[in-house]
Amino acid sequence: MRIGILGLGRIGAFHTETLSALDAVTSLVVADPVADAAKAAAERYGAQVADSPEALLAGGVDGLVIAAATDAHPALIRAGVAAGVPVFCEKPVARTIAEGVAVLDGVRESGVPVQIGFNRRFDAGFMAARAAVRSGELGKLHTVRSTTLDPAPPPAAYVAASGGIFRDCSVHDFDMIRWVTGREVTEVYAVGGNRGAAYIGEAGDADTTSAVLTLDDGTIAVVSNSRHNARGHDVRMELLGFADSLAVGLDDRLPLRSAEPGVTFPSGTPHDFFMDRFTDAYRAELTAFTEVVAGTRHSPCTVEEALEAGWIAEACTLSLREHRPVTLTEVRTG
Repeated sequence: MRIGILGLGRIGAFHTETLSALDAVTSLVVADPVADAAKAAAERYGAQVADSPEALLAGGVDGLVIAAATDAHPALIRAGVAAGVPVFCEKPVARTIAEGVAVLDGVRESGVPVQIGFNRRFDAGFMAARAAVRSGELGKLHTVRSTTLDPAPPPAAYVAASGGIFRDCSVHDFDMIRWVTGREVTEVYAVGGNRGAAYIGEAGDADTTSAVLTLDDGTIAVVSNSRHNARGHDVRMELLGFADSLAVGLDDRLPLRSAEPGVTFPSGTPHDFFMDRFTDAYRAELTAFTEVVAGTRHSPCTVEEALEAGWIAEACTLSLREHRPVTLTEVRTG
């Protein structure tokens, strides 16, 4: 199949490399406002260059991968759907939840499949955790802990356009809590602060946050995030049930060291970046998209599912701003 890629920044270039190695993909067409980026991808992966998204779609592609800036997501998703081309788009659907809902309305009417990039759904550890919860082997859950800690903050321009740490970073934790447990979040309480890069605070954002989520069955989920984790990229989930407990991300490359005498775990090289931590998951995610394009599977993460994590991010953003608990019903109806 022939796949088009819009946006060749850090993640777009990574997706181009991944797609070029998939057996189902026979050719690539790329487009980026930076001509040198498109040229470099064409030379390295034998891709054809289109000078605009419109030209890329007009040239005939079987599937469209969107890795452009967040602000461009809604228009590019609509363009792909209007052309009848299955779309893969990196999260988030849009910069604001209102824009995301508008995209959802259009996608529903079209019937064209759209997959949103929540790659942790394809990570072996998270998949095993979901299976353990769904099979009942942990018993009834009482506590979930989810962590995403980045080794260093993104550039100032990225932070300014990200929509905030809950919408940009924590949203992965929110999606995993829903996906692994099969439960919905009913209420949140969030706190945050800035102890690092000044430009994050100047953008009205926090660099370190925690949120307590109450799930619809009474389970308590605690989410911890930070832009500053000097030891590496730390993504974990702990699931505590009445019958057993389980952890995701507890491997020899965990970027944490023990203070206990004689303990050498973990002894491997710490994960240093999200693309290092989730290389296999990204490959599985894009392989799934080729199956969506081929019509052999439904979208594994629809726009509607992606927006559910977005609503939790909205509630946490409001909670942090107003220093109070916020229900999901409030943000949905407000």
